Amino acid sequence: MNSTMLQYNAQDRFRDALIRNVIVVIFGLTINSINGVFVFTFFRSSVFYNDPRYILYIHLVINDMLMVFVSVSLSVMAYAWRNVPIPFCVILLLIASKTHKNTLLTLAGMSIERYIAICKPLHHHQICTVRRTYILISLIWSVGVLPGLADFILLSVIDPSFYTKGTICTASRLYNTPYHEELSKYMTGIYTSVVCLILIYTYCQVLITARRASSDKSSAKKAQSTILLHGAQLLLCMLSYITGYLELMYAQLLPADRSILLFCNYLLTNLLPRLLTPLIYGVRDKVFYSHMKGIVARKLVIVKVESTKQ
Repeated sequence: MNSTMLQYNAQDRFRDALIRNVIVVIFGLTINSINGVFVFTFFRSSVFYNDPRYILYIHLVINDMLMVFVSVSLSVMAYAWRNVPIPFCVILLLIASKTHKNTLLTLAGMSIERYIAICKPLHHHQICTVRRTYILISLIWSVGVLPGLADFILLSVIDPSFYTKGTICTASRLYNTPYHEELSKYMTGIYTSVVCLILIYTYCQVLITARRASSDKSSAKKAQSTILLHGAQLLLCMLSYITGYLELMYAQLLPADRSILLFCNYLLTNLLPRLLTPLIYGVRDKVFYSHMKGIVARKLVIVKVESTKQ
């Protein structure tokens, strides 16, 4: 009877793991497919190439697509591949950490661009140039890689033989020393504090400008709502930083439902914010939306013509 119960438990665990992996993969494919339409629209419409706002937006979309792909891959590997070579795992975790930080920093950059456009419109074209936008993107990638590199260097110093080992590829399994915990706390505090201060400052300045402006109030209010949406996206992204504390809380309060709650937490903090990116700019922006609709309509016409010819 004990062996039968163990068999049923193993089957239940396998079924639950399979269902969760299928949900995660479908979720990831859906997000990347939607974002892929916006990337295709950007590169097919040269009108966006000289606008820093759209360049930052498409950088955020591409970064989120990479983050979703790596995050979903890590989630599936945690169930399907239990002995991942540590060098390969380090690369994946470095990309995941880097793209996650890039999201926060890009949100801050986009909020600053909106602040300059509304509060300092006469200087916008001088400050926000295409060249400076690409320099900002380069800085974002340079700064975003620092926490992951710091974790890698600490791991190399603490355990030089880690190259020959294998592990379950999660950050909590690989970076489990007190040094990594302290470093993670400081890095998280610095990143989130800086980005939160930038969002709060830009929102308040845009709000003041919108109230003072006698004309063009609609664009100011739109920028104000955009920064608010950035704040909501930032809050969802920041929830992933307290996953460890949530895990301890779930273990004490709801031990039976802990795995389900952690899975829902992963969807909420890692995947759902990436759905907000196309909605904030792609759908709400009339210029971008009209170009996207025109491209999709032309593609549908071409498909219909080819199907009738056949």
